[in-house]
Amino acid sequence: MGDVPSRVICEVLRYPDRRLKQPASPVSEVTPEIEALVVDLWDTAASYPRTVGIAAPQIGAPWRVCVVDCTGHKKVPDPHGPLVLINPRIVSSEGAEVGREGCLSLPEITANVRRATSVGVEFLDRNGDEQHLSAEGFEARVILHEIDHLDGVLILDRVASITLDVFERRR
Repeated sequence: MGDVPSRVICEVLRYPDRRLKQPASPVSEVTPEIEALVVDLWDTAASYPRTVGIAAPQIGAPWRVCVVDCTGHKKVPDPHGPLVLINPRIVSSEGAEVGREGCLSLPEITANVRRATSVGVEFLDRNGDEQHLSAEGFEARVILHEIDHLDGVLILDRVASITLDVFERRR
């Protein structure tokens, strides 16, 4: 078949795996290892239907890297497209809204989570260049969710009440 690389679908760590609770390490430079990690994140996310983001700790990589793509999602009329966020940092946030979230690392549940409705984020792109973007609504929620993974925070850590805000996932 030529030189077409095979896709790497990584195992997604599931709660209560302790690695999910460890804060990720900053990336000092975009090396071939980090570039390969980004490809693995995209390939793994693409293997799960309706997935809009995944973070490196979810596949056992201890780096501050996540990918987000809300393209085609009905809740995001004007998405930024595929985003690679390396060392992302929230620099501003406004508003608050409770919304239902799912997570590949907690596949049996969804949860009501309060998040900002708009965020400003600084990060490095996959070329190592500094970037800034503003996101709103569902796309802001996805970015915040993935940054939480980089900080060792899961949706269960964000619910007001385990009994009132956590639900068995509908199949």
